[in-house]
Amino acid sequence: MDLSSLYRRALDFEFLSVEEGVFLFHQAPLADLMFVANELRKKQVPHGKVTWQIDRNVNTTNVCIANCKFCNFYRIPGHAEAYITDMDTYRKKIEETFKYGGDQLLLQGGHHPQLGLDFYTKTFRQIKQEYPILKLHALGPPEVAHICKLEKMSHHDVLVALKEAGLDSLPGAGAEILIDRVRRLISKGKCGADEWLAIMHEAHKLNITTSATMMFGHVETIEERFIHLARIREIQAKKPEHAKGFLAFIPWTFQDVDTLLARIRGVHNLTSPDEYIRMIALSRIMLPNVKNIQASWLTVGKQTASICLHAGANDFGSIMIEENVVSAAGAPHRFTYRSIQQAIKEAGFEPQLRNQQYEWRKIPETIVEQVVNY
Repeated sequence: MDLSSLYRRALDFEFLSVEEGVFLFHQAPLADLMFVANELRKKQVPHGKVTWQIDRNVNTTNVCIANCKFCNFYRIPGHAEAYITDMDTYRKKIEETFKYGGDQLLLQGGHHPQLGLDFYTKTFRQIKQEYPILKLHALGPPEVAHICKLEKMSHHDVLVALKEAGLDSLPGAGAEILIDRVRRLISKGKCGADEWLAIMHEAHKLNITTSATMMFGHVETIEERFIHLARIREIQAKKPEHAKGFLAFIPWTFQDVDTLLARIRGVHNLTSPDEYIRMIALSRIMLPNVKNIQASWLTVGKQTASICLHAGANDFGSIMIEENVVSAAGAPHRFTYRSIQQAIKEAGFEPQLRNQQYEWRKIPETIVEQVVNY
């Protein structure tokens, strides 16, 4: 393979093969990948701003029977620390979110064996009735699959019911690596790769916007990372013409502190900053039909994430007023609405607050800065 030819084809928005992506990962100089990805970013996001968001990750429940080996957050049914979030807690957290300038809840939880469709539709309706302007970026394909299994219902019917109850968009949670060999090792209790993708395709057909993720740096091979990217790209290519489909792709690194993968299997995240930046650039190159690439400052930190803005990333994600799952595995980084904008400016870009649909927002005049312990 010829590097120059691959660069030219990438700049023409061609779909590079898995084998070509692997070749670029191993053979292309990082500076070249950054240049190509940055040029693609300029074409796909010509306004040149770096977008960011204010939302809050609230967990419906920490009870889960999926037993993912990278998760320290979940509790088994009957555990003394198990909980289901009640409406009074939602009210308190939503009102705080508005105070801090947020407009959305990222609402997720575990695979609770007794919480079916009725629980989620009632919860969504109650939240929307009391807070109609709040957006619900809720659940994820594995949770939808879990509900389908409990109710013996189709993906279509469950998604329709959730949308009618107030679901605004579907996060890309639970993708990990979309290869069943990997999923059997790290998240055997979750839906398989084909079902994850099928649920996202069904969401797109229903005009539910989604995002896609990849958690890497554990048991996957380099080739499997690129198969994952190709599968995301294929589902995006199948979306109806009227649908936005995957609005963004967010690759993030496995956080290993005290996880079963680390303690039992000796699997540790050895991803270097160079490798993460390389994967951001290659995500932009391999996904020419996904407009927004997000740098995961939560898992790699401000410095590395800032460099990613020159390597194809155009989005810094949310300040995440609250985040419990990834943080429980060791992610220590935090931003406020002031510090995230400062980081973007220091990287040489203009920050722009957005909503989940990547529409621009003005920073609320009454915003209160959250106190964060760094």
